[in-house]
Amino acid sequence: MKRLLSIELQKIWMNKASRVLTLAYFILLSFIALFASIKFELGAFKFHLAEMGIFNFPFIWHFNTYIASILKLFLAIVIVSMMANEYSYGTLKQNLIDGMSKQEFILSKFVTVVLFAFCSTVFVFIMTLILGFSFSSYTELSIVFSQLEYLLAFFVKLVGFFSFCLFLGILVKRSAFALGFLLVWNIIEGIVKGILNFKIFPESKTADYITQFLPLESMSNLIVEPFTRLSVVKNLGEQIGVESLKDYDVHFSSILIVLIWTSIFMFSSHNLLKSRDL
Repeated sequence: MKRLLSIELQKIWMNKASRVLTLAYFILLSFIALFASIKFELGAFKFHLAEMGIFNFPFIWHFNTYIASILKLFLAIVIVSMMANEYSYGTLKQNLIDGMSKQEFILSKFVTVVLFAFCSTVFVFIMTLILGFSFSSYTELSIVFSQLEYLLAFFVKLVGFFSFCLFLGILVKRSAFALGFLLVWNIIEGIVKGILNFKIFPESKTADYITQFLPLESMSNLIVEPFTRLSVVKNLGEQIGVESLKDYDVHFSSILIVLIWTSIFMFSSHNLLKSRDL
């Protein structure tokens, strides 16, 4: 396992584009701290994000994991390119000639995916603790380490999304086409969700029940937007007569659906590689 991971990391680090994108991803993650410095002052109107409670424990776990998950596209490009380069540079065929089995090849890619997701999760965990203890009004340990399920959801979301990207890289063989397919699939899910919500099941939760099983939608459901949880937003909603009934919790069923999709993507990747003439 260590040998397989070492081979994959060396391939990524030797590729300049992948190296730059990976570093850019973690650098951009650290920019979440910049939210603390955003201030607007227009006469009597003053707006300071840090004072709105976004860095208060335990809300910060929700906020940081949601913002960090938006940046996952940077590593998605690395994952897709990692697979596409195997075909472009002939390293896949060379690895197989050198004695690596197709099962070991897929395993090495999946371990790399899990490592990326794990490193991202640890990075967000450390950054959240630093920001939280710097700005949070609540620093009791019982509060600080509550709602850590968002970190689990973040990890599972990344593993599922990267597994999907890996499958597309194997299916299409070209990084640009694979990323294009990912965009098209996202649009398709949006269209399906819109049709179900507004045409087939209007004013019903049936559409949400059905669409939760779509791959990208299931990953999105792991961590819903956190902004309407803020007290200032809730108060504004109450003043204009809008009450938010959104469920912000991380549910085991949502995690299970993404894990099933992850298994499907990896199983399909292995079967596709096994059946394909290289």
